[in-house]
Amino acid sequence: MRALALILVPILVLSGCAAVVAPLLPAYRDTSVTIASKADFDPARYAGLWHEVARFPVPFQSGCPRATAEYTAPDAAGEIRLRNTCRDADGAALRAITGRAETIGPGRLRVSLSGVPFAAPLWVLWTDADYRTAVLGQPDGRAGWILNRDPEIPPDRLAAALTVLDFNGYDTGALIYAPAVQKPLE
Repeated sequence: MRALALILVPILVLSGCAAVVAPLLPAYRDTSVTIASKADFDPARYAGLWHEVARFPVPFQSGCPRATAEYTAPDAAGEIRLRNTCRDADGAALRAITGRAETIGPGRLRVSLSGVPFAAPLWVLWTDADYRTAVLGQPDGRAGWILNRDPEIPPDRLAAALTVLDFNGYDTGALIYAPAVQKPLE
């Protein structure tokens, strides 16, 4: 049954049946809690390489112990290019996907990935003042990430990121941490 699910879910998603698949995917956020994006988000400052610190389990990152995300500054039309790379525990690239994002509101992006027939909302919930750490999430709670400019994150910024997720209704106990990250004590 699990093998069948691993085959069917990607096929349904890639065939454009997101409305059918979405209810099958777990949500990690209490949607009765108001969610807020970063009102003063600056896409140009966000540009560059980010290392995944923690994420909620999502099928498309199965078998991916670490990941990086790279964003460009917006071009003249406001489009942001991105590249997400799945990496093994030592940091070697396993697979990658490219795409683009458009700003649809303050701290709110719509992301289109190559080969995926639909776009998904991605909200920047928080960055620290120097854009060294970021918290991203989907409003429906089916995905979320803590990103950092370096593979290792200082404990104070990890605690702040977890607080932001909690404030926005996410179940932080469901997070998967990258191998280099010291999971906080509960």
